[in-house]
Amino acid sequence: MRVRATRRVKVGAAVAVALALAAAGLGASGGGDDKEPVGAAQVASTLGPGEGMLNLLTLPGATEGGSTDPRVDWVTPFQERTGCKVGLKVAKTPEDMAGLMRDKDRRYDGVAAPPEVAGRLIAENEVAPVNTDLVDGYKKLEPKLRGQLRRDGKYYGIPYVWGVNLLMYDTRAVPQPGSWAALFDPGQARRYSGKLVMRDSPLAIAEAALYLKGKERKLKIRDPYSLTPRQLAAAGRVLAAQRPHVGQYWERPAEAVSAFAGGRAVLGQAWPYQVDVLNRASRPVQGVIPSEGVTGWMDAWMIGARVQHPNCMYQWLQWTASPDVQQQVAEWTGVAPANPLACSGDRLKPGFCAAYRVGDRDYIDDITFAHAPSKTCGRAGKSEEAEKSDCTDYAEWTRTWIESTKL
Repeated sequence: MRVRATRRVKVGAAVAVALALAAAGLGASGGGDDKEPVGAAQVASTLGPGEGMLNLLTLPGATEGGSTDPRVDWVTPFQERTGCKVGLKVAKTPEDMAGLMRDKDRRYDGVAAPPEVAGRLIAENEVAPVNTDLVDGYKKLEPKLRGQLRRDGKYYGIPYVWGVNLLMYDTRAVPQPGSWAALFDPGQARRYSGKLVMRDSPLAIAEAALYLKGKERKLKIRDPYSLTPRQLAAAGRVLAAQRPHVGQYWERPAEAVSAFAGGRAVLGQAWPYQVDVLNRASRPVQGVIPSEGVTGWMDAWMIGARVQHPNCMYQWLQWTASPDVQQQVAEWTGVAPANPLACSGDRLKPGFCAAYRVGDRDYIDDITFAHAPSKTCGRAGKSEEAEKSDCTDYAEWTRTWIESTKL
């Protein structure tokens, strides 16, 4: 079962759906002993000549070399400029990605990791720290994004793309909602029974936790991604009560677009992507930030702990952080670029940048960005209850999600 939506859908295709209503130090190669222990790669201190190869791991659509659409290619120019030939492995799901990174017989130089994967790879020493001084343009990336993968004073990723989880509604059928209660309160959800949509991801539990944070203050929820067993169980009950009213748990963004476009959905979780696509197709939908706040996510490039081609990897980090490449990635994937300079000049259209709130620091600062749930209550500090108890990890979140929405 896929438990997390793949975001990689070409925007133009979704518009059509809507309209149709349907590790050695750098300077030496890390390619010696395959029995090198996990986590042996250290923070690089210098940048040397490229090794001629680069092995990357991504989710579908995150890295394009022209095979899907010959006009969409930021791999070939990189190879021509650096001499680093890119070998690309596409994982079907985040769980597949995590499993491949753990495989001691594989040595990926880099991985474009979503939050539920990134945190676990750091905890398991499957990725190496990044020397951000070796990444040109790093300080141009959004400040809040740069801090998402900082642990014990070290940085473990270079921000790639980001987004936010909004509450989207059909303005013809639903009065403007002001709270997540519109989606999670049983009485309110019943009004639109069968026409609610939810992301099919264990991390969607966090929105239920935001709802409970305001409604059940005795639970003392602070960080919606750091939940004690009691808090997680409460969120699970909310999702189980909501389940009879959910018409679809969407995996691919285009599925939510199609549901709203065809009138099969009027309220649900969505990204700015779906709001933008439907608005451009003249559909009467809006995305709002509920009073309890919103969650968000960031994908980042990380260096594998068994990196074999570190110099080429650092060149790739620089390449993918550059404004021109960020512009291509944002247009293709329909997500916000981590580098606001992608919106400078004539790179991205002003309407796109406005829709995704690129460069709006006040907006970004109010987002609670996702991190992998862990027993140690994550990186954001413990709640009052968590100070007396361990938190729940991603495996427990996955089990709760399945029990609440699938069984």
